Amino acid sequence: MNIYELAKKRKTVRKFKTDIPSLEDIKYALNVAKEAPSGKNDQPWKFLLIDEIDKKAKIREICEKGEKAFYEKSKGNLRKWLEEKGFSWKKEFLTQAPYLLLSFSYIKSPFASESLWLSIGYLLLALEEKGLSTVTYTPTNFNEVSKFVNIPKNYKLEVILPIGYSDDSKPKYERKKLNEILYYNNF
Repeated sequence: MNIYELAKKRKTVRKFKTDIPSLEDIKYALNVAKEAPSGKNDQPWKFLLIDEIDKKAKIREICEKGEKAFYEKSKGNLRKWLEEKGFSWKKEFLTQAPYLLLSFSYIKSPFASESLWLSIGYLLLALEEKGLSTVTYTPTNFNEVSKFVNIPKNYKLEVILPIGYSDDSKPKYERKKLNEILYYNNF
């Protein structure tokens, strides 16, 4: 499958089967991710892979506490959008997925966040290639999660990727056509 076919096939998944993916498949995806370009070639990323049930449960508890507060404060268009999309402060996927991949940027490196997200893009396609699914979940209280997993202060949690086999039959959201997003010479 070429990269365009992988990108067309890849979708966000929040429901996972209980089957455990091969650790080698996840390491393969991380090997792909580390090849991403980065500002000044600093490669300012670290990844923490968690499969321990108790740790996943605690991370979920911490995240849901922050999400509940966020949802209670949300008003207006944001609240309406969250409700229309069926989002909730409950994050079952954090314990349902066999693995959680916590992804961190080194805050003292210029362009750290942008660089990490480039590597995440590579990672998403590599996971898809191996038949694995995920969602890019950005917790509202990332500092509390970082403290729980004992991350050095010079690193910032950017995203948690629950990884597993999809148990979600919903189709991928339709993408915009190229002629809707591409301009030549002038906007």
